[in-house]
Amino acid sequence: MNAVCVILPKDLTLRLGKGYSRSNLFNMRLFYLTYPKIQTVSGQLSWSHYLELLKCDNALEREFYMTQARQEHWRVRELKRQMNSSLFERLALSSDKESVLALAHQGTQVAKPSDIIHDPFVLEFTGLPVHKRYKESQLEAALKKHMETFLLELGRGFAFIGRQYVIPIGSRRFKVDLVFYHTILKCYVLFDLKRSEIRHQDIGQMNMYINYFKNEVCQPDDNPPIGVVLGAKKDELLMEYALAGIDNNLFAARYQLYLPNKAELQEQLNQLMDSNE
Repeated sequence: MNAVCVILPKDLTLRLGKGYSRSNLFNMRLFYLTYPKIQTVSGQLSWSHYLELLKCDNALEREFYMTQARQEHWRVRELKRQMNSSLFERLALSSDKESVLALAHQGTQVAKPSDIIHDPFVLEFTGLPVHKRYKESQLEAALKKHMETFLLELGRGFAFIGRQYVIPIGSRRFKVDLVFYHTILKCYVLFDLKRSEIRHQDIGQMNMYINYFKNEVCQPDDNPPIGVVLGAKKDELLMEYALAGIDNNLFAARYQLYLPNKAELQEQLNQLMDSNE
């Protein structure tokens, strides 16, 4: 067997030219074993895409990334980032078993405001220190500087409108940290950034921003805006009471400045799948 592994690459290279190294032949064999039916392979993805996908041991995870890469036209670098950030596990852990299977087979579906919320959002690309203090303005500036990667983390449909969007109300001027327009949901999405824990006052302020946009900015064919208060921490019970009774599309979500532990997330996902059998 070892002799074949040494001789075959040399023989094929002499006969057919470059591209038949030992490692390439190994990947070709793995590709064939993983995708025995050519109908399951997308011609929209390159060989480099599939080399990354072959690193997924979990079939559901691999199918999700293949579907998502095709739907969102991810480059290889973008695919690697989403795999490294454990996007599949993060999205799947907020679902039941049936929804996890649908996620794997169909990719993410954006049909309602809650579909655009990750908890947590992973912002490792900002380069901000995890355990040292930083200002909200620094977080905001880092997101704007790395907007392409931030849009990748947000998901499809987001178009950046502006930073520090001014809201004049009476004699006062307020500013929304980041404003986007969602081309699928047909609405504005407002982000208010908090470097520490989200407070109940932050929810009230975002609700005011949403009401202003509804009355002063949105066009008749726009859907109601979405507000997201994004903080490093949140108290679930406090947020439950703060958000109760609010009719607007308002969400409190966490972010983290480091990549999640994939093994831990996979273990949680396995427990979820086993508990729903």
